[in-house]
Amino acid sequence: MQIGSIKWKKLLYDGAQALEIHVDSDKVDKFTTHAMELAKWNRKMNLTAITDPVEVAVKHFLDSMAPDSMIPPNASLLDIGSGGGFPGIPLKILKPSLSVTLIDASRKKISFLKHLIRVLGLENIEAFHIRAEEFSKQAVFAGAFNAIISRALSSTPEFVQMALPLLDKAGTIIAMKGKPSKAEIESMRSLIHKKTGMGDESHTKMELRLKTYTLPYLKLERSIVSLKCVRGGDIDRFAARH
Repeated sequence: MQIGSIKWKKLLYDGAQALEIHVDSDKVDKFTTHAMELAKWNRKMNLTAITDPVEVAVKHFLDSMAPDSMIPPNASLLDIGSGGGFPGIPLKILKPSLSVTLIDASRKKISFLKHLIRVLGLENIEAFHIRAEEFSKQAVFAGAFNAIISRALSSTPEFVQMALPLLDKAGTIIAMKGKPSKAEIESMRSLIHKKTGMGDESHTKMELRLKTYTLPYLKLERSIVSLKCVRGGDIDRFAARH
């Protein structure tokens, strides 16, 4: 099977349907262009270790689609450690109304992302060469994002620490994981209490949730850990949703 073939595109159509996500031919064509440009650039520089066409479709594109329902239309989305554009660019393709910011510490990856944005003709999307730790200190972006997402960072609590200053008061932090450890969850609970556990019930609280799903075809188990700002109520509700 080759990237861009009819069989490869059908993987995306059927896989998205399995995840209860609608894609049309225009969106699949854009995913295909993204994948082909990724493969082309990857021959010159190390953008991704995933090169098998089926794995590219599943591990990059279908996995990137999984948080779609958690991000409302017209939201401002920050993708930290975007790498080859995942999950930020597939989410932008799914929801063109999103305002998307991609950041990565690798200059060559940002060069690729800027090229890809031009090739796809995407609007209202930017890519910045900057470390996440430095970006989180940029005062101009304080509270600027409705949703902040990452697939790249190994430590979820560290990701949350960097994301919190950038998050809108009604926003959501989304960490895409294989399987989060109990230690990570407990660390995040502790962090939530430190950040939002003081003050009365009128203050913004944060709700911790875990969503699990299975990637089609490869039957890989994945998780999304999310922190959503809420008003009042429990600040430490942890729900597993399948």
